[in-house]
Amino acid sequence: MDRKYIAEVVGTFALVFAGCGAIIVNDISGGSVGHVGVCIVFGLVVMAMIYALGDISGAHINPAVTIAFFFAKRLDRRLVLPYIISQFSGAIIAAAVLRLLFPEHATLGSTLPTIPLPSAFAMEILLSFFLMFVVLAASSHKQSGVIVAIAVGGIVALNALFAGPVTGASMNPARSLGPALLSLNLDEIWLYLSAPVVGTCLAWPVCRWLQGSNGLRP
Repeated sequence: MDRKYIAEVVGTFALVFAGCGAIIVNDISGGSVGHVGVCIVFGLVVMAMIYALGDISGAHINPAVTIAFFFAKRLDRRLVLPYIISQFSGAIIAAAVLRLLFPEHATLGSTLPTIPLPSAFAMEILLSFFLMFVVLAASSHKQSGVIVAIAVGGIVALNALFAGPVTGASMNPARSLGPALLSLNLDEIWLYLSAPVVGTCLAWPVCRWLQGSNGLRP
């Protein structure tokens, strides 16, 4: 198995295990982690995985990001499906481990909307748009891996801080599908599989228009 695909499995596993694990620990400990703490965990694990794995696979750890990179012609067609399979695999394995560790937890950190579905769908599109906008901008200007990691981890934490209570701030189909499958919370999973892809793909033309054709590498 190509090490790029293994990196995507490992990175997505870490994201779901740490992020959803923080939600679970917060629930069973009476709120000791807190909403802000959960958001920081998601931001830090994304930051760490980009720093650790960025030179191997690009550290997409998100099928919507992979699809958007392909849409932007910055990823070889042959890598798209293996990346997506690797990301979903990592997320499902992480959710399975969390199920073994916390068998009584009802949701395993699933993303569940608390606002009407049309509003939740629009919110996830916007969150994913801004995530990919930062990813594209940070990765296009030959910034160091540390700067890219900080920028992307920061936007993940920021989005989670204000949108987590209403949609779960998924921005990532794999992050949502893993816990949903293992906890059987599948009623709204279509939203989290589709909205992030729409949002990330919309980011490319907007980012390219704002920064100009010379501002973004192909």
